[in-house]
Amino acid sequence: MAPLLLQLAVLGAALAAVALILISFVAFITATEMPHLHRHEDEKFFLNARVQREALPSIRDSPTKQLSVVVPSYNEEKRLPVMMDEALGYLEERQKQDPTFTYEVIVVDDGSKDETSKGVFSSRGEKILMADADGATKFPDIEKLEKGLNDLQPWPDQMAIACGSRAHLEKESIAQRSYFRTLLMYGFHFLVWFLCVKGIRDTQCGFKLLTREAASRTFSSLHIERWAFDVELLYIAQFFKIPIAEIAVNWTEIEGSKLVPFWSWLQMGKDLLFIRLRYLTGAWRLEQTRKVN
Repeated sequence: MAPLLLQLAVLGAALAAVALILISFVAFITATEMPHLHRHEDEKFFLNARVQREALPSIRDSPTKQLSVVVPSYNEEKRLPVMMDEALGYLEERQKQDPTFTYEVIVVDDGSKDETSKGVFSSRGEKILMADADGATKFPDIEKLEKGLNDLQPWPDQMAIACGSRAHLEKESIAQRSYFRTLLMYGFHFLVWFLCVKGIRDTQCGFKLLTREAASRTFSSLHIERWAFDVELLYIAQFFKIPIAEIAVNWTEIEGSKLVPFWSWLQMGKDLLFIRLRYLTGAWRLEQTRKVN
């Protein structure tokens, strides 16, 4: 009996090794290069407040605003206006209290990673806030992220990231979710920890504040589209040893999510595995700089 069990164990290990090799091979040959963020001619200009045509700024330029808010939006005609009302209300009031405070809001009309990167690369802020269009996170919580960012000083090469986090709400969310969705959540968290990002309990909260230099370094290296691009962003940040603070924020689930529980989690699980394997096999490489046109 013992020799049979040993043979089965060896066979199982061999099959697992073959499967891993095959998956790694598929991940390698299907890897895409970092998309070239080319802008069409009409995307290189915008109309300023005086309705004058002005060249679109670049993240390589010196900052001219204190804060850029980048809002990825895709079919968010119902949720975006509510979020924008809260955000602009806060920003305008802050500017009244401190006239030296300057800001801009960039709404990306396609929520894909490529278009979001274009929004980031066109920003003029010293700090860049990524904020989801659903308004699930209370916008005034940006002050918590700013404090978290400042607490990380001194910033190496002026790079630091503060991530909004819903981890403190986990027990409450478990009580409201089905067992199946809870299982999916724990499975996703395990894969994130095991394959990609250590030490960050909530990688997916759409409320992240980056210094200009950290945004340039991380977004210039992104490959993944869809929801798992947050994980690759933090994977890249940890690779470059960019300090990251995880900050508890107020968060409310807003109806209208584009996330389909099972299939979206399956897609994200595949993306997490491929992130790890593609960097491990050298199909994707991290570079110090990247030209942005």
